[in-house]
Amino acid sequence: MKSVLVVGTGTMGRGIAQVTASAGLETRVCDVNLGVAERAVASIAEALDRRVVQGKLDAVERSAIVARLHASDDLVAAAAGIELAIEAVPEDMALKVRVLATVAKAAPPTAILASNTSSLSVTELGQRLEAGDRTVGLHFFNPPPAMALLEIVRGLHTTEAVVDQCQVLAKRLGKTSILVNDSPGFATSRLGVALGAEAIRMLEAGVASVEDIDRAMELGYRHPMGPLKLGDLVGLDVRLAILEHLHREVGEQFRPPQLLRQMVRAGWLGKKSGKGFYDWSGETPIARKLV
Repeated sequence: MKSVLVVGTGTMGRGIAQVTASAGLETRVCDVNLGVAERAVASIAEALDRRVVQGKLDAVERSAIVARLHASDDLVAAAAGIELAIEAVPEDMALKVRVLATVAKAAPPTAILASNTSSLSVTELGQRLEAGDRTVGLHFFNPPPAMALLEIVRGLHTTEAVVDQCQVLAKRLGKTSILVNDSPGFATSRLGVALGAEAIRMLEAGVASVEDIDRAMELGYRHPMGPLKLGDLVGLDVRLAILEHLHREVGEQFRPPQLLRQMVRAGWLGKKSGKGFYDWSGETPIARKLV
């Protein structure tokens, strides 16, 4: 595999593009706004500059990685000739279908169509694209350059050849892959949001403070980060959307906590908005008293 298209320039899209370009793949970064796509490439270059300063990356290799990144606002042109497309747009099935349907028409008929979705059905996506055999989930974790896991999601129509190619790709990207069958929330999101939702319910009930709930999992279970702080980093709006989807698909145990709904309505989305379970306005996040 030589070329990949990453659609979407948010935190995940930028991180995925950095990973693929670092692995030697020519990487096209596409957004509806060219200026946004160019800023995404510039942001990746800045992240690589920090790694050079830290002695983690050679300056020559940094330049080679940046040279493999190409910004575009023309999805049709960007899809021409690519071997893999990874969409990293918001968690909206209709939007993902529109994006990948455009890619499917413009890319070679053998190109793999991958979604970075953390909860939506890969089987449904492939069926609506009329290309289920080459549609797959490639669920990266935040931040993609640092996180070792890649969750490969196999839809009912996904061929073994596509799965095999994705497993080979994971190794090339320096990731450890797990293979899961298409199911609401897959393996990681289903377990992760269940823990996060219960932590919020504990906070609502006054069991413990934000800091102590997080500290319990960090020190008692050796989690690198507590569930409330992790929710802030992922985005509380993203957490809410996944819980609502799982509530519809799986059952009552995934009903979103009322506190989470209130925080999202208030615009307290976590680190990206500056406020969540922690106050991120300073250099060191400070837990907020919410109940």
